[in-house]
Amino acid sequence: MIPPDDAPSPWTRISRRLAYENAWIQVFHDDVTRPDGQPGVYGVVHPRTHAVGVVAIDEHDRVLLVGQYRYTLDRYSWEIPEGGAPIGEDPLVGARRELAEETGYRAGSWAELMRFSLANSATDETGALYLATELTLGEANPDSTEDLTLRWLAFDDAVDAVRTGELFDAMTQMGLLRVALDRAGGAGRRPRPSRPSDDLLG
Repeated sequence: MIPPDDAPSPWTRISRRLAYENAWIQVFHDDVTRPDGQPGVYGVVHPRTHAVGVVAIDEHDRVLLVGQYRYTLDRYSWEIPEGGAPIGEDPLVGARRELAEETGYRAGSWAELMRFSLANSATDETGALYLATELTLGEANPDSTEDLTLRWLAFDDAVDAVRTGELFDAMTQMGLLRVALDRAGGAGRRPRPSRPSDDLLG
């Protein structure tokens, strides 16, 4: 195991001001003293949600993917179902909601795969990924801004698509590769079952 680093931060925040905000993010401008002792600035993007993603696998060992156009990248992207859980909400609750809203599917079995940080040089966003199985289809209810397409892909083909770069989304890559590692490592490395709790992301 990698031990935690309990050393004090080499950065000192002198001041912080809110430079921009909308319904989804806040952007802070910090005046700081850098680790080299010199004055500096740091911009921090603070999402109002934690990221959640779901590797949903059916009885035929197929992965459910969601296709949508990503405005920020100006490209189409195939991804696992993913979205945001409001800060203070159990991320598993948010993951259940995202799967149902985007795809219509519900899962009878949930297991947490991992927790992570995203782009941690620029944002304090954290997230959680889950494995969902025992799927049943219901009614989808995507956000009005989302134009989504669903497709199923054999799990091995999905892992190959990560290898070739066809699946470009980081959360999708992490989730699929974690499941692949668990399968390669045997039952002792399987993800633990998850259920809603008060355990929040840090």
